[in-house]
Amino acid sequence: MKFSPPSPHNTRDIAAHISSWLSSHTFHHSQFADVRKLVEAKQRQRLTVSLCIPTLNEEKTIGKEIVVFKGELMERHPLLDEIAVIDSGSTDKTREVAAEFGADVYLSSAILPELGEKRGKGENLWKAIHQLKGDVIVYIDADITNIHPRFVYGLLGPLLIRPEIQYVKAFYDRPLVVAPGVRTAGGGRVTEILVRPLFSLFFPELTALIQPLSGEYAVRRTLLETLPFPIGYGVETSHLIDIYHRWGLDAIAQTDLDQRVHRNQPTVDLGRMAFGIQRAFFARLKSLGLIKSLPDLSTILHQFQSRDGSYEEIEHAIREEERPPMITVPAYRKKYGLPEK
Repeated sequence: MKFSPPSPHNTRDIAAHISSWLSSHTFHHSQFADVRKLVEAKQRQRLTVSLCIPTLNEEKTIGKEIVVFKGELMERHPLLDEIAVIDSGSTDKTREVAAEFGADVYLSSAILPELGEKRGKGENLWKAIHQLKGDVIVYIDADITNIHPRFVYGLLGPLLIRPEIQYVKAFYDRPLVVAPGVRTAGGGRVTEILVRPLFSLFFPELTALIQPLSGEYAVRRTLLETLPFPIGYGVETSHLIDIYHRWGLDAIAQTDLDQRVHRNQPTVDLGRMAFGIQRAFFARLKSLGLIKSLPDLSTILHQFQSRDGSYEEIEHAIREEERPPMITVPAYRKKYGLPEK
C-alpha cells in the first residue's frame, strides 16, 4: 500500500507524528557501541555489509579512514564484509593510498562503462550499488578528520535491530552555546537556509531530519536499488523525498554521531550546491504532481567576483541529471540473477 503523506496544513497531526518519530527513530551511537552484539545480529539475519567511500582528491584523509574501519570493523569485529573506494578520477594519490591501506579501489568511469561517464558524487553512489555486494551499503564521506568506528556502527545499529527501518541518516554537532548543557541541533548552512524551509513548505514531516544533507547513511539494498539517482548535489534531498513519499517517515531513522570535523566549503561553493538542490527539488515536485506546471529552468548559476575595482560575472552550468533505478539496468539484473524485464 502506498503511503499517503498528511496535508502540510494539518499542523497538529504533523507535530504529533514528528514528536513520536523523534522518540522512536532517533538514536545515539552509544546505543550500538557493543559491536559484538551487532555482529551477532548481522550473522543471525544472514546479512552482508559493504562500506562505500566516494572520493575525489582525498589523499590526506582516506588512509586513516580505511585503517580505522578495517582494523576495528573487519579484523577485530567482522561487522563489515567489504570496504570499497569509488573514485571520480582523483589527480592526487587517493587511489594509491586507499589500495595501499587495503581497500578495494574502483574508478567510477570503469563501472558500467557502456552507460557512459558522468561527473558527480551521486554517480559514484549509484555505481557502488552495482559494484558492491552487501545487503546493506554504508556511505561515508572521505574528508572526515575525526574518523571513528561509530560513523559505521552508529548507522548500522538501527537497521540490525529494527527490520522495518530501511534508511539511516547521520547527524552531528555544529555547536553553538546558548545556555549551559544546551546543544543547538541543526544542519549546515545550506540545510538551514534552503532545505529546511523547502521541507517546511512541502514536506513538513521531513523537517524532523536534523541533517538531511549529511553524507553518511546506511541503506538496505532492496530499497537503494529502486531509487533514481541525481548525479550531483540533489541526490540526498531527492532520496529523502522519494523514500518518504513511497514508504513514509517511519522507514527512515537518524543517529547522533556527536561531532564530525571536516573542511568547510566557501560560500560560493555552497551557492552552487544550493542551485543544484533547488533544481532537483523542483523536479521532484513536478514528478509527484505537487505543482501542475514548471517553466524550463535555467541551468546557469550567475555569481560575481571583484577584480581590481571592477565586477566580473562568472557562470556555472549545473545540470541535475539523473541515473535510473539500478534495478532497471540490464547488467545489474544479470549480475545479481534477477529475471529479465
